[in-house]
Amino acid sequence: MYRIYINDTALIIADFIPDDIGAYQQIDPQTFDFKEFYKHVKKAGEAVFVILTDDPKRMFKKIRKPFLVIKAAGGLVKNEVNQYLFIFRKGKWDLPKGKLDEGEQTRIAAEREVEEECGIKVLKVGDRLCKTWHVYEDRGQIVFKKTSWFKMKARKQKLVPQLEEEITEARWVDGGDFAFIKQNTFPLIKDIISLVEM
Repeated sequence: MYRIYINDTALIIADFIPDDIGAYQQIDPQTFDFKEFYKHVKKAGEAVFVILTDDPKRMFKKIRKPFLVIKAAGGLVKNEVNQYLFIFRKGKWDLPKGKLDEGEQTRIAAEREVEEECGIKVLKVGDRLCKTWHVYEDRGQIVFKKTSWFKMKARKQKLVPQLEEEITEARWVDGGDFAFIKQNTFPLIKDIISLVEM
């Protein structure tokens, strides 16, 4: 199963209908045109679309093939008092992440981005939590961003938001207190939070 996010819209490509998606619209894989779909939904509110296919991997590859793919990495950072690190960027709560430098390993990029964006020292980069796909436009080009997310550990320390990346706040949030984050974040971030709430 693949989930592609365009702002608040999720496009799911799968060979079954997932239980947890709520209301959705089904799309015919035969007539699907991603460019048209993107134009239609990029300014839409929260919505879920599903493409049912026998071969989700093949369908996903076909959809993203014409477009530029950018690799990024980030972290879900936990401290010793069970708090998680969030950033506030462009009016929404988010998690620290960024693009890989030329030839950089994903895990190293994730650690570097977290440290740069929040002004902290990461103690440990753990297992990969998940991969996400986010689609956006850059200079008129549609771009697929593949982000690898890692579990990380850090001491509770003073946070210094990277203002040049438009991060206006970095905050430690108690493990059971994600409600206010969820009210003002992207569906993609909600998906990542749900992995630690289980």
